[in-house]
Parts: sequence; C-alpha cells; structure tokens
Amino acid sequence: MSSNPINSQNMKLEVVVIPVADVDRAKDFYKTLGWRLDADFVTGEDFRVIQLTPPGSECSIIFGKGVTSAAPGSVQGLHLIVYDIEAAHAELVDRGIEVSEVFHDADGIFHHSGTEGRVMGPDPKRGDYASFASFSDPDGNGWVLQEVKTRAPGR
Repeated sequence: MSSNPINSQNMKLEVVVIPVADVDRAKDFYKTLGWRLDADFVTGEDFRVIQLTPPGSECSIIFGKGVTSAAPGSVQGLHLIVYDIEAAHAELVDRGIEVSEVFHDADGIFHHSGTEGRVMGPDPKRGDYASFASFSDPDGNGWVLQEVKTRAPGR
C-alpha cells in the first residue's frame, strides 16, 4: 500500500464549468471555435447542459441553465495549449474571433493577469510555455493560448 494515497490514483481533469448568460449564444461561439459538440440535454425549463470539447483535448467544458451559480464571465485564465501560437492565432482570426496579438511576458516566466507585463510578439527564444494570445467568450470568460512544442518532463 502506498504511503500517499493521493498518488495511487490518476486524477484527470475531465470538465470545466463555464458560467454563461445566454446558452445558445455561448454554444454558437464555441462551435465557431471548431469545438466538438458532445451533448445538449434539456430536462426541463430550468435545466439544460451543453458539453463541448476543444480539438485534441481530453477535457471538455460544460455550460447551460441551472448548471452553476457562478456569475457569467467570471472564469478567467483557462489555458489552451497549442503547438504553433501564430498558426493558432491566425485560425481564430479566420474564424472571426477577436483575439489579442501574440505576446510574451516581460519577466519571461508566466503572463501576469490583465495586460500588465505584456510584450508584443512571441517569446524571442520561442521557449516552450512562453508565448501567449488571449480571447474571451461573449460573456467575458477568459481564455489564453499558450505555445508548447515540447512538454516539460512528467506532463
């Protein structure tokens, strides 16, 4: 028996709940991103669950009516890992999504909240985990693209 029971079981993040005000508007937005619609269940006037999954992701998002009491737009800093930040940026623009310019952090570690410390353009060394772009859904939930070509060991 393991001395640390938490390490004995894998724990995979499966679903993130996103608070939205207009369920159909959010559904259309995420489908515009090219995300797969996995479910759209309605069990009554007060309950509807929609699940979508980004391409290549094992984690999905869920939103709907009666799903969360969190304020619409209150989720920030969700990261989508991409292989090529500039190609991912171009694809979002082509899909009609308003996305920030590609940026890196002035300290070279991790981006700050908001726009503090942003330096326009990808990381000059093109280091993994160092180049970003951001966008929001129609309710203001914030997403960050992060470029990773080679994952850190163990990830």
